[in-house]
Amino acid sequence: MNPIIQSLFDRKSVRVFQDKPVSQENVNLIIDAGIQAPSAGNQQLYTILHIQDQGIKDSLSVLCDNQPFIAKAPVVLVFLADCRRWLDCYRYAGTEARRPGPGDLILAIQDALIAAQNTVTAAESLGLGSCYIGDIMENREKLTALLSLDPLVFPATLVVYGYPSDSQVKRPKPPRPRRDFIVQTDRYSPLSEEALRTLHGELNPQPGYDFDGAITAFCLRKYASDFARELNRSAGEYLKEFI
Repeated sequence: MNPIIQSLFDRKSVRVFQDKPVSQENVNLIIDAGIQAPSAGNQQLYTILHIQDQGIKDSLSVLCDNQPFIAKAPVVLVFLADCRRWLDCYRYAGTEARRPGPGDLILAIQDALIAAQNTVTAAESLGLGSCYIGDIMENREKLTALLSLDPLVFPATLVVYGYPSDSQVKRPKPPRPRRDFIVQTDRYSPLSEEALRTLHGELNPQPGYDFDGAITAFCLRKYASDFARELNRSAGEYLKEFI
């Protein structure tokens, strides 16, 4: 494999970092790599918040489902789907611009996430680990106040970066599904029960793997959890501005 593809295969989420600062040069490279990402109409429908205030980091670690490693991360970036900036441009130019709708928001979220993935890839190339935090969508009211968010701005994701600890470097990357389970041709078809059981059996090859028990436990821990309910409530509040 060439180095870029190899780094994509090697990259894994890192939640424990060395107590080692990331140089401003590397922070700038990571952010600039994000800005080079593909963008709808070259609009860059996002704003990146570089969180440097320790108090804000501490608050984010609590609001994002109580994850202390966020507060300890050397670099914290919040990627905002920004439907305000271009709307202001239209109005300053004297146009009768409509209020952004759901499609505009989704397009901005796409832009923000593509930029975020560029930063993650860039960080990996510099020897830095990273971790996406989807919980940034929770606690809309408190987060909006903390980050002074405009009603037309949505927190698409948060990413933390830093030099991984030795234990994180040695930790194996969780396996990914075979291409057969992910790629379909021309039209979508739900996977059969047999295929789904095979998929999870291959991802968990340890003796005695129990599909029913494992999936039930995962559902209770993730899908049916209090934080998932809060995420959905909060996301619904954000969406009200676009409907």
